[in-house]
Amino acid sequence: MPILSRPGNIAKANRKGNTMTTEERLEKLERELTATQRRNRWTLGCGAVLILGCLTIAATPGDNRIIRANSFILEDENGKTRASLSMGKDRGGPGLAMYDENGKTRAVLDVSKNGPALNMQDENGNLRASMGVGKDGPLMVIWDGNGKGRAAMVVIKDVPELHMMDKNGKPIWKAP
Repeated sequence: MPILSRPGNIAKANRKGNTMTTEERLEKLERELTATQRRNRWTLGCGAVLILGCLTIAATPGDNRIIRANSFILEDENGKTRASLSMGKDRGGPGLAMYDENGKTRAVLDVSKNGPALNMQDENGNLRASMGVGKDGPLMVIWDGNGKGRAAMVVIKDVPELHMMDKNGKPIWKAP
């Protein structure tokens, strides 16, 4: 099959300026989603390593002590806080926050009254990606640099939906 006869390629070949076909937007969204999922796996992995490390220290044979605390602070070699594991009064459950070298929050994994959530922020402190599980089902949202929700994937009462929004946060596409 010639390249220009494949679905979507004619629009790409004739495209002017920065307009994108729906297929191109979906492909871009899929790439962003894959990258976000990869970062989520790394963040969850780091959180699991931190928790396992704390549990390993607490379960060291010979001393058999139980460590009880309301929070743990992880500092780098310069004494800057890089992560904290704590019980949040406002969240109603445990939370793991990770900070960059400038002290800005970059990722938060917590369990609240509404369910578990993972939120990731950019270097400016803007929320950029979020995953969670609520009483109605799981959701994932991706925000742009201006704080506008641009893509969302949800499963509400076992019905999956995909939403895409324009730069003003207004819906431009939804499936189903």
